This record gives sequence, C-alpha cells and structure tokens, in this order.
Amino acid sequence: MQIYAVGGAVRDELLGLPVQDRDYVVVGATPEEMVRLGFRPVGKDFPVFLHPDTHEEYALARTERKTARGYKGFRVHASPAVTLEQDLARRDLTINAIARDPEGNIIDPFGGEADIRGRVLRHVGPAFVEDPVRILRVARFAARFAGFAVAGETMALMGRMVENGEADALVAERVWQELSRGLMEGRPSRMFEVLRDCGALARVLPELARLFGVPQPQAHHPEVDTGAHVMRVVDYAASRGYSLPVRFAALVHDLGKGATPPAEWPRHIGHEERGVQLVQEACRRLRVPNDCRELAVVTVRWHGDAHRAMEMRSSTVLKLLQATDALRQPVRFAEFLRACESDYRGRPGYEDRPYRQAERLDAALWAALAVDAGAVARQCSEPRNIKQRVYEARLQAVKVRLGADEEDGDA
Repeated sequence: MQIYAVGGAVRDELLGLPVQDRDYVVVGATPEEMVRLGFRPVGKDFPVFLHPDTHEEYALARTERKTARGYKGFRVHASPAVTLEQDLARRDLTINAIARDPEGNIIDPFGGEADIRGRVLRHVGPAFVEDPVRILRVARFAARFAGFAVAGETMALMGRMVENGEADALVAERVWQELSRGLMEGRPSRMFEVLRDCGALARVLPELARLFGVPQPQAHHPEVDTGAHVMRVVDYAASRGYSLPVRFAALVHDLGKGATPPAEWPRHIGHEERGVQLVQEACRRLRVPNDCRELAVVTVRWHGDAHRAMEMRSSTVLKLLQATDALRQPVRFAEFLRACESDYRGRPGYEDRPYRQAERLDAALWAALAVDAGAVARQCSEPRNIKQRVYEARLQAVKVRLGADEEDGDA
C-alpha cells in the first residue's frame, strides 16, 4: 500500500498558498484493508474513506470510463492494480494532477509543475471531454488564479465540447454549484469571460451572454458595453468580500438591458421590469437559492431608484423603503445597498467615489424603524386610520433625520 497527497493541496503548496484541505490517494489497497486499518467508508460513487484520527479523505486509486452523456455517465473502476499515474490521468487540469509521496518527492507525469511556473490552465488529456462540468471548473479556476491563462488547446477543446452538445448535458445543480463557487473567487469576471470565449456562457446563462455588445447609457460610460460593466461590478463586489447573494445580484442587475431592442440603444427604458422576469426565469432554471434570488429581484427592480436617492424627497425615500420591504428585512436592505454600491463603483472613474446614496437610505431606514408603531396605534382612536398614522410618523422621522424641509410629494 502506498499513500500520496494529491490535487489541490499539492498545487497550493507549490504556489506558496495556504492549504485548506488535504486529499490522499491510496494505491495497492482494497476497501477491506482500509476498514481493518480503522478508516471509515464515506464514498457513495467510489471508495473514499476518512482517516480515523485526522478525518482527512483517502480515496482508492481509480479509473473512470465514459458510459453516457453528462457528468454522471461514468463507470468507476477501483482496484489494487490501478496505478498512481492512471489515477492522475483522469483529473481535469495538469496543475491538479500532481502528487507528493510521504518523503516529499513530487510525482508529476503530466507537466503540472511547468504549467504552474508558466501560469497555464491546461487539460490533462483527451478524457477531459467526457465530463462537461470540467468546462465550468476550468472557468472557476481562472477566477481563482487570475494570473493564469487557459491554454489555447484547452480553450479550443472546450469550444468543441460546446459545439458537440456535451455542455447541454449539464444539470442545474452542478451549474449553480460551479457558478456560485466562481462568484466567490477573487476575480469572478474571469470565469464568465472564459465561459463566453468557449461558447458555454450562451448555454448556461444566455441572459448574461446577451449583455456583451449592448451599449450602456451614454450618461454612464459610453466606452464600456453592458457586459463589460457587469464584469467590473461583480469584481468590485468580490474585492469588498461581499456575500454570495450580493455578488449574484451584482451579476444579474442589468439583465433587462439585453432585451432592449437595438433601435432604442443606448437607452434602456423599462429594463428593470424586463430584468425581473429574466432573473426569475434564470433562477428557476438554475435552482438558485431563495436568498440569492430574492436579493437579485429587489436589486434588479430598484437599483436605479437607489442611485437617485440624493435627489429624492423624504416621501419618495420612504416609498422606496416600503417597496424594497426594508422595514421588515433591514439586513437584506443592507445587502441591497452593497449591490447598488457595486453597480455605482463599476463605472470607469467611479471606483473611489463615495456612494452617499447608501448613507442617505440607511439613515432613513433606521429613522423609520425607530418609530414605535405600537404606540402610534394605541394613540389612534380610529383603527382604520392606524396605517396612515404610522406612515405619517415614519415620514416625519425620516424628514427629521435627513434634515428635510420640503413639501410632501415625489421627487
């Protein structure tokens, strides 16, 4: 029995990065031997065991053979006869197909070390085409390792996979899993650029793919199209360490502009309403979690209004708080403001400008929340007037907080 550290741990050590998880491959062993040694079996599709003390994963060396389309269409073969090189050969990228033995010696049959030095993401071999999820994984690694370029032959291979329909076998759960992981990397834009370059973006998220080439309103930044703007926005959200719901909202906030008839460009009248429908459709298709979906819908519909907050009367500010359900969900509203800030900062030259709209809306929200609605209700002799009295009390509180001396009415 021989045990080797493999995959991401070895790669990250060679890159000088902190190692989060360590995985091991066991060559020359049977499941029965592993159990006798105290390892606990946990694998469903192939033999994986947890170490009795460290609880790290140890997988028996295995090979895979394609039997059907999609990422589940594999037959796994694990036996003591499978070699380390055979196990490494089934992996996606050369930088992930490196092993280290207990003495610290590197085993690198596919040139992963050279690709790490050259900052290249390169597929291991022809078996890459057997799993369409690898297209998404390559794109995700591009977002994680922003200084790495996808090898030309790998990009061409992914393009052929898309053309041949292999990407059509991707299932919603795996698409969302990889997209969400990519959004949480340091440069999410790299993921979507790689997917776009190989043609996969039009298959997995066509609503986003349509934004490239669509001009932004000239008042914003005419030199950047909407797709490029969205990439700047999502990268800004990542640079601030914002949550997955905020990053997803940043990604989809302008989807409606992709449905604007070209004759109306560069204006996008009514894109918010179109965007809400597109986001809801995309979320249903990809089975996006509720927290991401709900924040995205609110952001798509109301981010334009938030940008105009400095021009709004107090009554209009309060209406925006009500429309976004901020009074009942202040935490989500804070996330909404982060998505709006990311959109604002995603304009060339705006990266360091203060987003005072968020300060104004946040101040108004806390002024409205400070109103004791119960006390207002108790002082109201007519129950049918309670809602109006509470509104008036909140409006007065917002006016005081914003220092507004104005007549009621919309901006």
